[in-house]
Amino acid sequence: MSVVEQYARAHIVTDADLVEDERAAVPVVLRYDPDNDPRSVRVGLPGRHEWTFERTLLEQGLRAPTGTGEVRVWPCGRVQAVVEFHSSHGVSVVQFESKTLLRFLRRTYMAAQPVTR
Repeated sequence: MSVVEQYARAHIVTDADLVEDERAAVPVVLRYDPDNDPRSVRVGLPGRHEWTFERTLLEQGLRAPTGTGEVRVWPCGRVQAVVEFHSSHGVSVVQFESKTLLRFLRRTYMAAQPVTR
């Protein structure tokens, strides 16, 4: 099985007063390694912040609010989804296009399928 790595752009949601350049989308890396942990995905945010959580949490959160503890996911309108990461340093709220997360999830399920000969 192969590792899936997808680069995406997302918006960090904040109530801070930001100049226009800071409101732009930031680069995010979505990763799935079925050989290492077939049940989990990783989300890498700028600044070396990486979160690992259950793939099913991401999938379920695209349809309805889900999650407790460190990671929560919920749909935001028809075309966006929010992933909220909690740590001892605070909360990061990241807004993605749902189609980006759906594409990533499809790729992870394809990568996890056993090869038949």
